[in-house]
Amino acid sequence: MRSIATGILVTLFTIPALAQTVPAGAPPRAEAPVEMISVTGMGKVKLAPDRIRFTAGVESAAPTPSQALADNNRRVEAVIEALKRAGARSEDIQTSNFSIHPQYEYLENRRPRVVGYQVSNSVTVTRDASGDAGRLLQAAVDAGVNQASGLVFYVSDETRARNEGLQKAYADARAKADTLARAAGRTVGRAVAITEGSAPMPSMPPMYMGKVVASMEARDSSVPVEQGSEELRFTVSVIFEMR
Repeated sequence: MRSIATGILVTLFTIPALAQTVPAGAPPRAEAPVEMISVTGMGKVKLAPDRIRFTAGVESAAPTPSQALADNNRRVEAVIEALKRAGARSEDIQTSNFSIHPQYEYLENRRPRVVGYQVSNSVTVTRDASGDAGRLLQAAVDAGVNQASGLVFYVSDETRARNEGLQKAYADARAKADTLARAAGRTVGRAVAITEGSAPMPSMPPMYMGKVVASMEARDSSVPVEQGSEELRFTVSVIFEMR
């Protein structure tokens, strides 16, 4: 997983202490400065992905557009039915690409001429159960898919890790403040301001990308995939009193 360097912002500054009542006729007291230190902390939480997404497609070629389309329609319908038998629901399958392109023959000193047509149709599968990835991919390939890409495992609800991540981020900020204060011969007091950082930053999820060029021989097996884990990062900025 990618590593993101944690920045430390240290700011020493003073603010006037709270005004105190001065007896009548007495000279005004000098306001005691309150020094502050500002730091940023990061908390990391790992979660097992609970959703998958991948794209599977079929390319067909024929002398005429209608022939290429008819062949492609038949093969895509077979893929969709195979995905459903493997556990995908209708709402999990969405058409994501459709195109028809002429195919040209290029000969020296001659103008290109159309020799056929290519039809491409792809569906994107999004599924709640990440453990279904291998079975669904295998079913799609066995049904005639000759293009597949973008298998992604991801966490659908990042709020599951928010409380733990923010607590770890605050603890990290406090530890940094303590270290810096000791280096300056000081101690850290109470937190006077806390600001949550940006939205949680997921690391890049494990991903498979490629083009399937042949059907798998083992029809009763599944494509081997590993879902790994996803790391979410939370940040907080905290201002502490310095003593």
